[in-house]
Amino acid sequence: MIDLHTHSNRSDGLDTPTELVQKAAACGISVLAITDHDTTSGWDEAISAARREGIGLVPGIEVSTRSEIGNGRRISVHILAYLPNPEHPELVSELAKTRDSRVTRARKMVDLLSGDYEISWADIEAQMEPGATVGRPAIADALVALGIVPTRSDAFTSILHRTSPYYVSDHSLDTAQAIGLIRRAGGVSVMAHPLIDFPAGASELDLPTEHFEALIAAGLDGVEVNHRSVPDFARRWLTALAQKHNLIQTGSSDYHGLGAKENLLAENTTEKEMLERIIDQAEGFEAPL
Repeated sequence: MIDLHTHSNRSDGLDTPTELVQKAAACGISVLAITDHDTTSGWDEAISAARREGIGLVPGIEVSTRSEIGNGRRISVHILAYLPNPEHPELVSELAKTRDSRVTRARKMVDLLSGDYEISWADIEAQMEPGATVGRPAIADALVALGIVPTRSDAFTSILHRTSPYYVSDHSLDTAQAIGLIRRAGGVSVMAHPLIDFPAGASELDLPTEHFEALIAAGLDGVEVNHRSVPDFARRWLTALAQKHNLIQTGSSDYHGLGAKENLLAENTTEKEMLERIIDQAEGFEAPL
């Protein structure tokens, strides 16, 4: 089994990179990708753990980006960057900018929350490993620890929802620019969980075809078709799009740790042929398989 989208506590997962790899090996995964948000800090530990456990590892990053899709609307798009050079100067610089922006944004959200709830920045820091990429999940975990909400999921559907008065937007690289940067760093780009906000009952005419084709023209290499949050209709449409443009198609769990999300390791997996395409196209880092 091949699972190409998981998170450790170097971003918003609950497990250390070692624990993540151990759990993957225990459930029969043969190749795992670690794709923490906007950081490569968990790579070395995960690679060492994978060697001890006897499984393959694909180091990656889930890169935060934003896209313009018409009518002045900008949406968040996450791009999985597989096997880029972690020391590529431009990539290092852009990831640092994004992480700094995440801190600024999180602090603003905590300031807003503190007007109505007993919460401080120290409560957020208590939920993170030193140096981890901060995000809404850390705030959610603090809200749980303080007894304000029962679970992380409840925090995201209420207090931390995008329509909440406490929500603050952050800096993200333009999606097409990020795709180009990933390629310059020798990596392979795959759009993570596309169309997760696709409205039920909509038709193919409502899908942002021009947006996807613009990203493909910018060099997008693949799409994560099989993910629990991608609607069935969208999966069929994405499969047809991938076949039309010869894109890599992946399936992954987006596992964050037991209790963080409902996602379970290997609940969606990637075909060996698609992994081989990623390995063949990548030039930035050699996967320890």
